[in-house]
Amino acid sequence: MIRIIWTSLTSVLLLGVAISVSAGITPDQIARLGADLTPLGGERAGSQDGTIPAWAGGITSPPAGYRRGDHHPDPYADDEVLFTITADNLNQYASKVTPGHQAMLEAYDTFKLNVYPTRRSASAPQRIYDATRQVAATAELTGGGNSVAGSVNGIPFPIPQSGLEVIWNHLLRYRGETISYRNNQAAPTRGGRYTLVQFANEANLLYSQEGITEAQLNNKIILFKSKVLSPARLAGGITLVHETLDQVKEPRSAWVYNPGQRRVRRAPNVAYDNPGLAADGLRTTDNVDMFSGATDRYDWQLVGKQEMYVPYNSYKLHSDSLKYKDILTPLHINPDHLRYELHRVWVVDATLKQGARHLYKRRTFYVDEDSWQILHVDQYDNRDQLWRVSEGHVINFYEVPTVWTTLEVHTDLQAGRYLALGLYNEIPPPDFGTKMTRADFTPAALRRDGTR
Repeated sequence: MIRIIWTSLTSVLLLGVAISVSAGITPDQIARLGADLTPLGGERAGSQDGTIPAWAGGITSPPAGYRRGDHHPDPYADDEVLFTITADNLNQYASKVTPGHQAMLEAYDTFKLNVYPTRRSASAPQRIYDATRQVAATAELTGGGNSVAGSVNGIPFPIPQSGLEVIWNHLLRYRGETISYRNNQAAPTRGGRYTLVQFANEANLLYSQEGITEAQLNNKIILFKSKVLSPARLAGGITLVHETLDQVKEPRSAWVYNPGQRRVRRAPNVAYDNPGLAADGLRTTDNVDMFSGATDRYDWQLVGKQEMYVPYNSYKLHSDSLKYKDILTPLHINPDHLRYELHRVWVVDATLKQGARHLYKRRTFYVDEDSWQILHVDQYDNRDQLWRVSEGHVINFYEVPTVWTTLEVHTDLQAGRYLALGLYNEIPPPDFGTKMTRADFTPAALRRDGTR
């Protein structure tokens, strides 16, 4: 039986569940940003017992010797494992272990959580801090909570009053201005066999572009293009996505280039619970980036803030000293290379609206207070059974700086399989400095890319 400990969560049900539609927060609240709160809204102070330290600015510069384009050296390489959580000692730690991790520990005797000292490494450029202070006074949920107005660049709701505000903070968080990268995806069988699917991706993160205005956004927040490089049976296919701010008013636009037909066509189903490309049915489209896309099919309850053991500072997992075969083991990724820390996270429980359809009837999100990155998601099927557990193993890409995933892992407890998305170990890491324009993300550009 999964030891799901909800008492400590319900005890912090302080903040209400209603959708806030009023613009901004009070001047007194805004004054807390950069004072007792971090510039993005986390609690600056550490925990009372000292296990979570105070935030002191995060990583403000790369380690000595780092050069842009290198795999990122671990600034905490000397840290030792404090303790290891297994099924045998789970009772001792259960109140700070997610239901998903509890289920994995009980299902797989080879899984464990190596817990390291907590390092509050999250940081962002000063202009993002300044923008957050500015938009905190003007940002508001619109369209029944399915869009945001009065905000650009910054975190719109640094002192959130609803679950939707927390999720929008994740959707609009800073991840640089542009990024180009190759990455690999693998879906091992129960016995551990897998075929790598490699993608070449580019993203123009419009919402975070310095100097951009709401009017210039024109309801577009991200332009994204992904080309399959291998295996040969999939190679050459390209997907183009225009991510919209209000996806109910203007759904996400998508196009695909089919190399066999040498044609570009609209792709109406790149959304919600439609299956991910070459993922063996182990993730939905809106599982990408831990959660992406429209919010309209769920009711979002803000449970509160909780101290939990979550993946963080996963530089060891990111390292080019590892091979993919070192990571991709049967049933789950190799826990010897994983790092978990105790962090305060916002807990948001999303339940499917009456009359709405989705493979996941309920999803519980654990969102980092320092970066607004979703670190963990528990997903339930229509029988209310825990089905899939998603982990976002993050690092601070300190040349930017931004906290983002180096690997997403979606574990299917019922199938005994998992999907690993974002394997960089044997290829160069992401490049956050590529020059891009909107013209690079049009259907015409997609057609040119496909025929090269």
